[in-house]
Amino acid sequence: MNTINTVVLNFTVAIIDFLYRGRDFQRFWVLEEIARAPYFAFLSVLHLRESLGLRGPQHLYLMKEHFAQTLNETEHLEYMESRGGNSYWIDRFFARHLVLAYYWINVVYYWMAPKSAYHLSYEIEIHAAETYAKYLALHGHDDKILEILNDELHHSKELHDAMEMINA
Repeated sequence: MNTINTVVLNFTVAIIDFLYRGRDFQRFWVLEEIARAPYFAFLSVLHLRESLGLRGPQHLYLMKEHFAQTLNETEHLEYMESRGGNSYWIDRFFARHLVLAYYWINVVYYWMAPKSAYHLSYEIEIHAAETYAKYLALHGHDDKILEILNDELHHSKELHDAMEMINA
């Protein structure tokens, strides 16, 4: 599954990079809009499992982590909005339709193969950090972008830890 995750991610990144070439904050806004979907999906599945009496030993920890990640990604989204990232209707249309599909894919994926779902999100967070690092390399220091980059690295660590919990 990890190979499939990598292929799908690379294909999607290539499309988004092509569409948003030279439009950094629009691309960042789209990516941040989409970045919240897995965490919403993970929470939805965890709530469903809890409702069905299928709560696992790390259930509460994972719910807290994913809720915090959702809030953090929303803060990133709001910052990108303040920089004009959502100013074009086509970007809003594209992101909001893509996020609907991505949310439901993550719900099914997390229910069926949580470790693989975490791996995909881990890879996405690493890509996000690399994207912000490239921006900083090209455009110079920006405190907020650096903070977001560090948040993305922190999310990737949390997702890695979640994958390890599933192995235990």
